[in-house]
Amino acid sequence: MLAAVLYADFDPRRGYAISRDEVASRKVREGSSVWRNPRLRLEERDIPKPRGREVLIRVKAVGICGSDIHMVESDSEGYMLYPGLTRLPVVLGHEFSGIVEEVGGGVRSVKPGDMVTSEEMLWCGECLICRSIDVNHCTRLNDPGDLEFGELGFTHDGAMAEYVVVHEKYLWSINSLLDRYRSEDRVFEAGSLVEPASVAYRAIFNRAGGFDPGSYVAVWGAGPIGLSAIALAKTAGASRVIAFEVSSIRIELARSMGADYVFNPIELERMGVQPWEKIIEVTDGWGVDLHVEASGVPELLTQMERSLAIGGKIAWIGRAPRSVSMYPEIFQVRRGQIYGSQGHSGWGIFRNVIRLMSSGSIDTTKMITSRFRLSEIFKAFERARQRVDGKITLKP
Repeated sequence: MLAAVLYADFDPRRGYAISRDEVASRKVREGSSVWRNPRLRLEERDIPKPRGREVLIRVKAVGICGSDIHMVESDSEGYMLYPGLTRLPVVLGHEFSGIVEEVGGGVRSVKPGDMVTSEEMLWCGECLICRSIDVNHCTRLNDPGDLEFGELGFTHDGAMAEYVVVHEKYLWSINSLLDRYRSEDRVFEAGSLVEPASVAYRAIFNRAGGFDPGSYVAVWGAGPIGLSAIALAKTAGASRVIAFEVSSIRIELARSMGADYVFNPIELERMGVQPWEKIIEVTDGWGVDLHVEASGVPELLTQMERSLAIGGKIAWIGRAPRSVSMYPEIFQVRRGQIYGSQGHSGWGIFRNVIRLMSSGSIDTTKMITSRFRLSEIFKAFERARQRVDGKITLKP
């Protein structure tokens, strides 16, 4: 089968305190501190064989995520930009859908011919964190010494390939989407967008606790997760959704997904206006009840602090390998809170997102602006580096 495989040199940065387990397993907690000179290859591999409760899926659609781009891109010293858990070489791809081709002997929940999508977080469900707090922070998933669990497309071979093997417990049926989208091709495109929409859903409703209908919501960054956040906020009853984005294509997509106001921070700066000032203006001085950070620009925290409504919240999704200062006084005097959010698993999140899609409450397929064959992977990633699309989808 054809597969897009990412390779890099194992070369820990000077000063990075790498553990013995990371050295032995090559499963590292901070990819941007270890992997140097990332390079993507398209190669032929054997089709994997499902065993036990594993399922072989013929991939029908897979999206290029911002994390995928950051894994391929590098800084001035040659280190990959992605700061999270990684183990290379690995087949990229974690936002996908496909059709069940073959099942292992222990599989009970799906059968050949089923249309499915999958979670990306490969949690164990047995450690104390999974059992008592949150499967997205699974101890074994994050343990460099445990190679059974991790993240699809980061530590375990993902879906930028013609086939992928996944344990049945991470799979969700998307058969119900056929009534809504009418064609299998559109069902698979929608199915490949369940994962990014679930990331936004988790941040807004699971981590930050949602908001009252009629609230004001600001979304920073109109990539796939930000666009999903806009759609989810609007369908959940936000009276005003304010988005910030620099790409002209994504600005239009933000409007199509339900944003009431969309501002380009670069254009605001030329006019001598700060984003927080625009928020105060369009909310009649109230500020924002919920900020959703989906841009990966941590410096925007200052803008959020200055436009936070009393009792307001910040849901933080974007990732970047750098720290910024914060002003705790703001969160005290404005009764505010900031919630870090990682992952998309648990609490029926995938189920609920699929239900919203099948009912027509959200339609994330509108964000797909480019489609490529898997054989065109290099052309697709070159376009992805330009940050001009809403979502680029590969069709193996």
